[in-house]
Formats: sequence, C-alpha cells, structure tokens
Amino acid sequence: MPTFNRAHLIGRTLRSVLAQSYPALEVIVVDDGSTDDTRATIARDYADDARVRYVYKQNGGPASARNIGFAQSRGEYVALLDSDDTWFPWKLALQVGCMERDRSLGMTWTDMVMVDADGKIIDPAYLRHMYHAYRSFPEEQMFERSLPLADIAPELASVTGTARLRTGCLFSKMIMGNLVHTSTVVLRRERLDRVVGFNESLRHSGEDYDFHLRTCREGPVGLLDLPAIRYQQGLPDQLTASRYRIHMAENLLRTIEPVVRENRAQIDLPEHMIRRKLAQTHAWVASERLERGESALAISHYLKSLGYWPWQPGLAKPLLIASLPFGSGLLLRDRVRALRERLHGNAEGKS
Repeated sequence: MPTFNRAHLIGRTLRSVLAQSYPALEVIVVDDGSTDDTRATIARDYADDARVRYVYKQNGGPASARNIGFAQSRGEYVALLDSDDTWFPWKLALQVGCMERDRSLGMTWTDMVMVDADGKIIDPAYLRHMYHAYRSFPEEQMFERSLPLADIAPELASVTGTARLRTGCLFSKMIMGNLVHTSTVVLRRERLDRVVGFNESLRHSGEDYDFHLRTCREGPVGLLDLPAIRYQQGLPDQLTASRYRIHMAENLLRTIEPVVRENRAQIDLPEHMIRRKLAQTHAWVASERLERGESALAISHYLKSLGYWPWQPGLAKPLLIASLPFGSGLLLRDRVRALRERLHGNAEGKS
C-alpha cells in the first residue's frame, strides 16, 4: 500500500484490510515521503500488530513505492491497494479462492463502488464507466470463459448472487485501453516475478496501465464481475485532469507504441483498430501540446496521427491552428479544447 500525506485516511483503509475474512495477511505500508502524521499514526495504532509493516522512503511516486512493497512481500499472492480506498471483508477470500480454482490465472480484479469524500455512493458498479476500453468490444466477446462465483465460493453465495468470474487472455484487448483497476488487483507471485514491477519512469500517470498490460501479456487473467472495494473520489490530493493531462497522454503513447511494435504478432486485433488507436493517441498528445502553445511538437504529433489514420475526421482545423503564428493560434485555442476532450475519451480509455 503506497501512501503520501494520507494520515487522515490510512486508518480507515487499514481497518478494511485487517478485517478481511482471509486469515493469512501481511500488510506493507510504503510511505512515499509523507510530511504529515502518517508515521506517527501507524506507530500509535499498529505498532503491536505484527501483520502491519511500515516502510519509509524518499518521495518517488507510487510506482517506486509499489516496487518496494513487492520486494518486501513474502506471500504467494500479492494484493494492491491505494491508501484512500477500502475493501469489502470477503474480497481477498473470494479472489484467492478463484485463483486456487484456476491456477492459470496470474491476476484477478473486481468491479468497484465509487463513493464521494463523504462516503455517499455515486456509482454502484463503476469499472465499466471509468474504463472506456470496455466499450471497444461486445460484452460477450471480451472474455473467453465464465463461471458463477457461487459455484466457486458457495459460502459467499449471499454476496456473489449471480455474478460471474470471467477469464481469458486479454493482452490484445488491453491495447485498446486499460480494463483493470489497481486497488482491486490480486497477483500470483509467479506472474509478478515475470512482469518484474511498475515502470518508475512513468511519473504522474500511466504506470498502472503499463503494468497491467504487461501482466496480461504473460497469460490468462480474470475479472470477478462484482464490486469488492469502495473507490474514493473527490479528494483534494488526487490527480486533476487539467494539471496531469499531458502526462496521461504522453505516458499512454510511451506505453502502447513500443508494445505494438515489439509484440505485433501476439496482438489479435485488426490492423485498422491498432492504427486508429495509435492515431488517436498521437492526436491527443498533439492537442495537449497545442494547448500549451508548443506548436512544433503539436504539428509533429498531428502528422504522425495522420500517418496512422490519413482520413480521420477533425484534425484539419487543429493542424491549421498549430501552423499559424503563435498569437493567431491562441485566439482559436478554445475551439481545440473540445476536440482535446473528445480525443481524451477515445484514446485514453481511462488508461
């Protein structure tokens, strides 16, 4: 569990972990250079709980914090959690049960309930709303197999209802965008060892998608198609779109372009889908660069976008704006913003 200046929230998150019905727990809190009372809070409330280990490091971002947690962990399974989210008490037991039932699964994840800062439910099943890539394929084509969760864990039938475990090899579909929410993930150690860890060079955004994409490349994975966590939204220290959009766009491009280049034979998608995805991503980067007045970089990415998808609609105007003298282009910047928002949704897939 990476954390940064979340002393006011971390107790709630830890209580949800320690309340798990799954008995064999170790909790590794990696403090990514907090300047608040995080260290004191852990020492005061959990010093006598042998299940909780606290590790402090200089600030380096969540990817480096998670990698330290991986190195410190000892179990056959490794679960990921952000320090502002909370788990339902049966979460780990159900996911581990599914992975014991199907030993080919190297990773499982779940749906989630989205709540606001006051704990009010905003969306009771947020996964498919948050991650746009689920819209790229018909529901019946997304996974290869499914099994009722009640058949795997009959003791939890009152919780699982008619929900299913959906499994398959999703590497190709993940090219279209992220499908996995990190705070819901459980990894098998053997799969984690093959993936190595998070890419620490992807700062501010995108390290999750890169990690999950590489995890899916290594073999079958599974979605427990029911909410098993409360995903916290609306906190002031969370990433804001306006501040981090350029990092989101560029890190997405840094992830998928080399993956496509190096793994094309493994990607079972039509060529036009791949080229359109790359075109949309370059166009998104271009629009962010244009927003910042960086016309030369914007033009470069617009031209690369057109190279992937020559007849795509909507690029003539922003390319013209990028080619105008700086002052003239800024007068038309507001018109570009609407295009950027559309490209953001299409290309990112909430990656």
